[in-house]
Amino acid sequence: MTDLSICVPAYNAGRTLAATMRSILDQDIDAELVVLDNASSDETQSIARSFDDPRVRIFRNDHVLPIGDNWNATIQRSTRRLVKVVCADDVLLPGSLAAQLEVMADTAISISSAKFQVIDEGGAVVESGLGLPGLLGAQTAGAVVRTIVRAGPAEFGPTAAAMFRREHFDRVGGIRGDLVFPMDVDLFARIASLGRFFGMPGVLAAWRNSTFNLCSQTSTASKLIELLRFHHRIAGEYPQHIRYRDLLAADTRLLRTALHRANVRARAITVPGRSERLPR
Repeated sequence: MTDLSICVPAYNAGRTLAATMRSILDQDIDAELVVLDNASSDETQSIARSFDDPRVRIFRNDHVLPIGDNWNATIQRSTRRLVKVVCADDVLLPGSLAAQLEVMADTAISISSAKFQVIDEGGAVVESGLGLPGLLGAQTAGAVVRTIVRAGPAEFGPTAAAMFRREHFDRVGGIRGDLVFPMDVDLFARIASLGRFFGMPGVLAAWRNSTFNLCSQTSTASKLIELLRFHHRIAGEYPQHIRYRDLLAADTRLLRTALHRANVRARAITVPGRSERLPR
């Protein structure tokens, strides 16, 4: 029995939950799988309970919790010393858990992560070998925090690529759900400050790019505002790691993204027959 809990917070995940759970249970690892159904209105609960496996523990909220609270509630139900959070539409690649457990055997490492791939709604690979720019191998907390701010949370990698220690999750106070889109890397940055970070070169997880996930259903403006607030909060909390030039690079990147999206919208408005709605 390994000392690992895989936590899957799920909300109306009927289209993808089976594939997510199968990718976890097919690993050659005896890990605990905790699934918390956030009072879904679709078949999420029945799909989760269709897996007849002693490693699976299923829970359901009485009412819908904010996403950050639901993630915290899922992790708090874990019973092992190591934790990996896998969103209910993402998947783990074969052998990923064994490889990451080997890295986490070094108790000086508080958190590790890996390269990832992007898959489409049907599971076909769109891109691969993404994430962890300049963060392969053993890294300091300062390097992790600066990269997250300068390159952006999306370039760092998805939640499913990371593994951390439950005691460190508890020490930093868990997920801060006030800023939704960077809330996972916000957690990772705080956990990294308690030890060492290790970036793995292998592709261990897949992030699903779909029209039905939270990211695609939220406006670009909302995401950019959250990221701006996130950069400045991290800079205030880790002034020993984040310099003015790091914050300036981050804000400039967001400004360029905003201008690009504005140009896309302007072209959509001026071209006859095209929708005025900004792609999300």
